[in-house]
Amino acid sequence: MTVKATDFIVSDRCGIVENRHEIHAAVTDATGKLLFAVGDPLRMTLARSAAKPAQALAIIETGCFEQFKFDDADLALMCASHNSEEKHIQRARVMLDKIGAVEDDLCCGGHVALSEAVNRDWITRDHTPTPICNNCSGKHAGMLAGSRALGAGFSVYHLPSYPMQLQVKQVVEELSGPEAMVQWGIDGCNLPAPALPLQYMGKIYAAIAASADLVAKSSGLSARTRALSRIFHAMAHYPDLVGGEGRFCTTLMQEFQGALIGKLGADGCYGIAIRASEQTKALGAVGAVGIAVKVEDGNIGVLYSAVVEILERLQIRLPDDRRSQKLAQFHHPKVLNTARVVTGGFSHPFKLRRL
Repeated sequence: MTVKATDFIVSDRCGIVENRHEIHAAVTDATGKLLFAVGDPLRMTLARSAAKPAQALAIIETGCFEQFKFDDADLALMCASHNSEEKHIQRARVMLDKIGAVEDDLCCGGHVALSEAVNRDWITRDHTPTPICNNCSGKHAGMLAGSRALGAGFSVYHLPSYPMQLQVKQVVEELSGPEAMVQWGIDGCNLPAPALPLQYMGKIYAAIAASADLVAKSSGLSARTRALSRIFHAMAHYPDLVGGEGRFCTTLMQEFQGALIGKLGADGCYGIAIRASEQTKALGAVGAVGIAVKVEDGNIGVLYSAVVEILERLQIRLPDDRRSQKLAQFHHPKVLNTARVVTGGFSHPFKLRRL
């Protein structure tokens, strides 16, 4: 699909165009139908951490939640790219304790925190981050639990040929469907990561929200539908575990109060699951809606701005129909110089096309 010349977010300095950030997005409904698009809705995109809800489904389906008495806070951390705040690290430690694992079993490595405040604290304490501090430590703890539930060991749980990763592969491919032609790479945290066209990533997120809608109305549903609904509610109920202080994912979910969930993927990818409402019906959607967004140059600040702009254009509003000042800071971030003088900002000339 040809990308239009206006499919960008523009950052300016004193009114002078400094950068044009190419945007791609797909908006689908619960049937997988593509409703709206920006740029190329079939762009093959590494989901990175935006795949975590689907990976969490694969973990649930091993039976490890019952075996190790995991709760919804544990599930939220499995879906997290967290700040490495103390509550995140302690929750990951509790998860390891539940399965009889230790930090050395984690294959993710340590890194600087996603939170500037946490990094400042670590520098003050001369703290060297270890694997438990990794923003993906919850997912890795979940993978260890799933591996144990499958009767496999811990040592190479991260390898693509390992039973846990084969289960993840099967689940992602089932959720996206055969048309998606899913490809696989290795993520920054050392686990396999799926790449799929944005439309099919949106389809997965729509399925998560649709499952929450179904469970709210019916009983006797499939175990998978119940598990997807549980993932939605865990993220919506514990948004502070999914991200942390000052993070966009946390703010977005707190502001929408259970109407949607959102998840960042590294290098400019984002997924949103929106429960069915009069707003989604007005879009022509059948049931819930899923949105997948990719910024071509991987700029995370631009990504957040694009996500809020797309929600506004779709008229997906907060439950009390107010405008969120907290989200406005992500939507229209100010460009500041070192003297804290505002020198520019973002504009959104991209076209959201109805299909």
